[in-house]
Amino acid sequence: MSDDVAETADSERRRNASLRESLDDLLDHVRDIAHNAGAMSAGELEQAEERLEWLADEVWRAATSKGS
Repeated sequence: MSDDVAETADSERRRNASLRESLDDLLDHVRDIAHNAGAMSAGELEQAEERLEWLADEVWRAATSKGS
């Protein structure tokens, strides 16, 4: 990643707290799934997938909102 791109990304993270929070939630959930998927039941995996989709939607909304 070039310095310009990294600086732009850092600026966005500081400026858009709701985006940062949504991304953190998404990453935490993905890490949890990655560590536990083998021990999860089919129902738990389905719920995890639904939450993943919801969190991805939250990230999208935070990234594309006009108020950011």
